[in-house]
Amino acid sequence: MRVAAPASFGRMHLIPALDDFLQKYPRLRVDMHLSDSVMDMVEGGFDIAIRDAELQDSSLIARKLAPVSRIVCASPDYLMKFGEPQSPQDLAEHECVNLMGLETWAFSTPEGQVSIKTKNRLRTDNGEAARDAAVSGLGITFSSTWCCYQQVQRGELVQILKGYPLVSNTAIWAVYPSSRLLAPKVRVFIDYFAERFGDSPYWDKGLNKL
Repeated sequence: MRVAAPASFGRMHLIPALDDFLQKYPRLRVDMHLSDSVMDMVEGGFDIAIRDAELQDSSLIARKLAPVSRIVCASPDYLMKFGEPQSPQDLAEHECVNLMGLETWAFSTPEGQVSIKTKNRLRTDNGEAARDAAVSGLGITFSSTWCCYQQVQRGELVQILKGYPLVSNTAIWAVYPSSRLLAPKVRVFIDYFAERFGDSPYWDKGLNKL
């Protein structure tokens, strides 16, 4: 079975679960292609793709595997040096670590949605790199909880602006071409990970309202 998945999510959450999955289905063999580029499923001969963005291609069928929450966070050292912002508007006085193309952060506030264009101290195309830069004290970042939950649990990152949730419609999706019948191997893969992640995935456990 050929599977395409985002590099960070695949490394952190798919690969560690494969041993249990393949013990349940010992006749299966998996080719796991990890890349942050969106691959052409038909051209690449993929049976299934895992995606963490809204589905744009109507020729694909999608099943939601898990919700995705994003939080704003910074290292304790950064907050000690520069203080903790108390509102989204306070971010204008802070350095931020951004994913490329996501420099404007949208918050839900009592007055409605507020969009803040943040100042870049560092931009990167990789979520783990942005997270690690924030751990190192380079600035405030926003991160999907599946990416940063371990750092928050260890105290390396502190969630801030808890009263102003980020506006986000992302989720983890399993997609496959609509032109193909759903093969049994694809169905068991989707069912396994939908049950493993669920509506309250383990990476959200113990974190503040996300």
